Amino acid sequence: MRSRAVPYLFLLPGFVVYAAFALYPLVRAGQFSLYEWSGIGPSTFVGLRNYADLAQDGRFLAAIGHALVLIVFYAVLPLAIGLVLAAILRRAQVRGLGFFRTVIFLPQVIALAVIAVAWKQIYAPSGVLNDALRAVGLDAWARGWLGEPGAALPAVGFIGTWLEMGLVMLLLLAGMSRIPEELYEAARLDGAGPVREFFAITLPAVRGEIVTALVLTIIAALKTFDLVYLTTSGGPGSATTVPSYEVYRRAFELKSVGSASAVAIVLTVLVFTLNLLVTRIGERDTEGAGVRR
Repeated sequence: MRSRAVPYLFLLPGFVVYAAFALYPLVRAGQFSLYEWSGIGPSTFVGLRNYADLAQDGRFLAAIGHALVLIVFYAVLPLAIGLVLAAILRRAQVRGLGFFRTVIFLPQVIALAVIAVAWKQIYAPSGVLNDALRAVGLDAWARGWLGEPGAALPAVGFIGTWLEMGLVMLLLLAGMSRIPEELYEAARLDGAGPVREFFAITLPAVRGEIVTALVLTIIAALKTFDLVYLTTSGGPGSATTVPSYEVYRRAFELKSVGSASAVAIVLTVLVFTLNLLVTRIGERDTEGAGVRR
């Protein structure tokens, strides 16, 4: 009995730290979400009213929709582009691949504040993007990208694509580097071309990396705050507002800590649910592939 308890004793310090910095704040946010409170002074218990109000709040529902759109830019597009680029780089055996990986990963180590300011200048009416469009005769395409409701959200999303593409590609390259070369040689002897090699060998072999990449990028999409705050502040109007920005706006601008906490709890549940779904699907596909082999 004592020998079984010893491993858990080693986990206890880590669990205490995790509980203090992750679980306790989450529990407190859940508690605050049941109250109407300005952050200062007395609070009033309202039960689930904050959650009921969110279900009828058009701005909040729009923020959830915007977050789901950002998943396309943060997760789906980087995954598609990363798969193609990683497969090409692995097959072509590019010289200086280490340097290329470093350059691709560079956006991950740059502060998001710097990235937001740089892209805000690029998207400005007199910025690099509009100058380039005018230079090639596409004047009609030039616009204030972050100032138009129809263009602002895709513009912010494209920054996410640029930001996450390098991370996804490096994860996939790491997975592809472990594929035995003999499998490709056998496929070529059977007359398989690059496309068939990709779908028959490469793609099944990196399912684990694909799941990891999707989990990381979906979390990044749903918790995006810095980028939105520094580029559009949720505007124009509410065209780029997202749940994490709504938490900030309700807590610090509207002084409604209870409502902000309810948004935070809903966002946490959404992040957990989507990533659990992705993980379960990935595990099921991996087990199915194992059975087929």
